[in-house]
Amino acid sequence: MVMDLDQAQLIEVINSHKQKDVMTALEAFAPEARASVEEVSIDMWGGFTHVIEVLFPNAKIFYDRFHVMEHVNEELNQLRRQMHVKFKGLPHLLWKNREALSNKQWQQLDEGLKGFPYLRIVYEFKEELRQIYEHARTVQGAKRQFQRWIRIAGRFYQKSAQMIEQHWSGICNYFEHRTTSSVTEGINTKIKLIKRQGYGFNNFRHFRLRLLSCFQPS
Repeated sequence: MVMDLDQAQLIEVINSHKQKDVMTALEAFAPEARASVEEVSIDMWGGFTHVIEVLFPNAKIFYDRFHVMEHVNEELNQLRRQMHVKFKGLPHLLWKNREALSNKQWQQLDEGLKGFPYLRIVYEFKEELRQIYEHARTVQGAKRQFQRWIRIAGRFYQKSAQMIEQHWSGICNYFEHRTTSSVTEGINTKIKLIKRQGYGFNNFRHFRLRLLSCFQPS
């Protein structure tokens, strides 16, 4: 999906993740229009980065903060499994933002972590990274905090630390304007509803036209 994040508007649907197919679809937009794009928020699949660099020469790339945290949460869950820590609802409680936990949920998580100090440490590092996203106000400030997190928490989160270092510029660019692709979640929900109402679509062309017509500006 290609979206205008400012207007929360779906503007194209592409039936492929292949770099060549994505580029072909985006080349249909006028060069002047592509040159006017200032920011693009994407996930960290390598193909997307190259596409943006080639077709949107004036755009800064922003790697979505929620995709970064998704990587970290996945590694946290891998560490939990390696420690063989299990109790009802634990993965959900570990992934959820601390402020979003009810008193009962926090008590449940806190009690469960008492017997597993190592897991508590990696959970606190996950929350520390999230707090960088919440409270850092400048790119330079975020860079310093990320560097500290990588230096200390990277001993536990080796894959996530490497991922942040490999995508350094795009991750830190977020703190210029705090651009995210969060509006895509609402659009994704509507698309799932359209698919259910249509009992699925066997023809992608029909599906694409249906989506574009449903998301026309009012």
